[in-house]
Amino acid sequence: MASLHLTGSIVVDATTQHDEAWVVDGRITFVRPGGAPALADAAGAPADDARAGAGGWVELSGVAIPGLVDVHCHVGLDTGGPVEPELAAKQAIVDRDAGTLLIRDAGSPIDNSFVHERDDLPRLVRAGRFIARPKRYLRGYAHEVEPEDLVNTVIQEARRGDGWVKLIADWVDRDAGDLTPLWPADVLADAIAAAHAEGARVTAHTFATESIDPMLDAGIDCIEHGTGMTRAQMDRAAAAGVPVVPTLLQVANFASYADQGEAKFPAYAARMRPMYDNRYAQVRAFRDAGLTMLVGTDAGGTIGHGAIAEEAALMVEAGIPATEVVAAASWTARDFLGVAGLEEGASADLVVYPRDPRTDISALAEPVAVVLRGTVVASATPVVA
Repeated sequence: MASLHLTGSIVVDATTQHDEAWVVDGRITFVRPGGAPALADAAGAPADDARAGAGGWVELSGVAIPGLVDVHCHVGLDTGGPVEPELAAKQAIVDRDAGTLLIRDAGSPIDNSFVHERDDLPRLVRAGRFIARPKRYLRGYAHEVEPEDLVNTVIQEARRGDGWVKLIADWVDRDAGDLTPLWPADVLADAIAAAHAEGARVTAHTFATESIDPMLDAGIDCIEHGTGMTRAQMDRAAAAGVPVVPTLLQVANFASYADQGEAKFPAYAARMRPMYDNRYAQVRAFRDAGLTMLVGTDAGGTIGHGAIAEEAALMVEAGIPATEVVAAASWTARDFLGVAGLEEGASADLVVYPRDPRTDISALAEPVAVVLRGTVVASATPVVA
């Protein structure tokens, strides 16, 4: 494992940054180690340089931030359902090389805990398998259970995961022809309470307005998509400290979903189209309400992996300042998940960019170097130690 000397801007969070740092034995330090190069030794190094310096130290220069976080990603899932572990690992590598070094897996049909055993793969926080009702979600993705079995299934997944459980809160009801909640409010409350008793938090897929209040009443910990949230519901979530993950890449598909469902489910199609049309306004409303927003791509179903820069760019296009989007994709998400960023002595999980993504979000698509557990795992130029 090479020792690294970072120069330029090392951004810890919204209020703290340094002009140099070092990585020794896989950990970040802002105190110059004995014999390590100093800033003057790297003077004149170009922003995309990754080279061996004095004493074998590798110089990395640019704007470094804590590794990106995709809080809605599915490792082990594609459009056809579950995939083999080898393909799941390739998915994780694609995410890693795009700068995503921490993933909250928001539901996977396979046991992807093997990711924990590989130092070359991003850190993973698992939510176990999706939980839905029979014929009320995509085939092959979820545990499909009736309401009377929800509590026991939530307890099972809480014990299998890494502190998270993923519920499907609403989906198309074939009889109603529209989105409707899957779970009675009292059952939902019991299930979330059971997860909390196991030390797990619960997040939920939701498109529909009708699902939000029962989830907030029950103590939900995070909301995925949130396309149907009203301003009053946003205010409730903000007051409760419940973040939302807008998944704009996924919402961009809503118009095509409406077209596909029009013939059989016209009421569903009529609901989905306005949510597509208002997707940017909805994200601005989240911000106006004071909601914490996190960045999630929904990769693994209809969305390809490695798309976090694209998702972040869409949030900026929607009107969210780049400074806030970068925070949401990095240190804010790490704080929410309880995983260290670039604190002194923490694991060196960081991405170096040629320019500051807080002022130019397109920089997220151009990482100079990706450093995971202190090792340069991806680089725009060869790294010679």
